[in-house]
Order: sequence, then structure tokens, then C-alpha cells
Amino acid sequence: MADLSGRRSLITGGASGIGLACAEAFAAAGARVTIADLNGDAARAAADRLGGDAWEVDLSDTAALGDLRLDTDILVNNAGLQHVRPIPEFEPESFALLLRIMLEAPFLLIRAALPGMYERGFGRIINISSVHGLRASEFKSAYVAAKHGLEGLSKVTALEGAAHGVTSNCIEPSYVRTPLVEKQIADQARLHGIPEDEVVERIMLTEPAIKSLVEPEEVAGLALWLAGSGSRMVTGASYTIDGGWSAK
Repeated sequence: MADLSGRRSLITGGASGIGLACAEAFAAAGARVTIADLNGDAARAAADRLGGDAWEVDLSDTAALGDLRLDTDILVNNAGLQHVRPIPEFEPESFALLLRIMLEAPFLLIRAALPGMYERGFGRIINISSVHGLRASEFKSAYVAAKHGLEGLSKVTALEGAAHGVTSNCIEPSYVRTPLVEKQIADQARLHGIPEDEVVERIMLTEPAIKSLVEPEEVAGLALWLAGSGSRMVTGASYTIDGGWSAK
């Protein structure tokens, strides 16, 4: 296990799913965690349990993030949402919302965190991307566009941060057993014309060679390694946890 004693970490969407699993792993490794989440009550409950801090924040309000300064050693850009529609039916405001939360907000948080990381000569940016940062699926134009953009942002951050001891990497899971995935099931059933209880097997597990959902703790394990000192030479990279989806 990585030793994160004395490190400070900030995890967006940290009150549930992948974010909470990362917060638990980081806290167990000795880091002080800040749980950033739209759900303030859930963020505070998780922070109290882990001996950390809570930040109730609406990342869609990007105007409020422009002058932000973050003093953190580890930033995990995890917060996200999904909206499933064919392009002709995809509401422009929904497309813009997904890009604000999953691309513009990560840029603004990275921008806010880098000066302090540069001053200390250490930083870890971990971007929770998706196999959809590499591959496309129908009906997910905004999500796929945002994740592809996040991959590029992560690489630029890696190049700029290299001289300052800052690394930036992406993690690309396939479908993870989280509330975000569960919320997609009804839309996927409607669009594909199948019963909801068949969505996981017939839609979500079609592409991976390993026919299983990813567990949040599996993503957190990789994030923990990327956050530690042992990953010093790992930057500008993208790590799939997709059961072989992207091997095709």
C-alpha cells in the first residue's frame, strides 16, 4: 500500500461510488481527505467517518471556480453524470452541463491546485476518465466528448507539470457498480427496447472480455498507487480497468 502520511487529497464526487472508495483508500493510507460533493450531507457524513473535511460544491457553477485556490497534494477529478439520448434528441443544455462538470470543472480545479503543487514540488492529478475516453458508444455524445477531452487535458497537465514534480494520469474503467451506472438502466432499456433487468448483461457487459462490472474498490486501488511516491515516473498515461473492452 502507498504511504500517503502527511498528504492532503481532494476528491470530487467523493461522497459515493468511485470517489468514496478513493477517499476510504487514501484515508487508510494516511492522507487527509477532503470530500467534495454536491450532496453536502453525504459529504459531511463521509468526511466525519474518515476524519477529513467536506466541501459542498456545485461543479456545474464553473463561474464560481474561476478565482479558486486549492492547497492539496492530490486531486482526484471524479465527479460526473450521464445522459443517454440520440443526438437529434440530445438537449443542448444537457450536453453543455456534462461538459461543464466533466471537462471544464476539472480544468478549473487543476488550474487552482497547480500553483501550490509547483511551490511544494509535488502533486498528483488523477482523472477518473472511462473506457469511453478511448471508445465511443451510441447515445452518449456528451459523455464520450467530455471523457475524450479529459484525456487530452490530462496529457497537457502532465507535460506542464513534469518539471515541478507533478504527475497527471487517467483511469479508464468500464461500467462500475455505482449509482451513476444504476441510473442509466431505465434509459438504456428504453433506447434499446429491452427489459431493464436485461440491460447489464445485454448492453453493459457486451464489450468486456470479463463479464463483470468493475467494483469501486478496484478503481481506488489503482488511484492509490498513482497517488503515491512509487508512481513518480508515471505521467501522461491512461490506465484501463475495462475487462478487456479496449483490447479489441
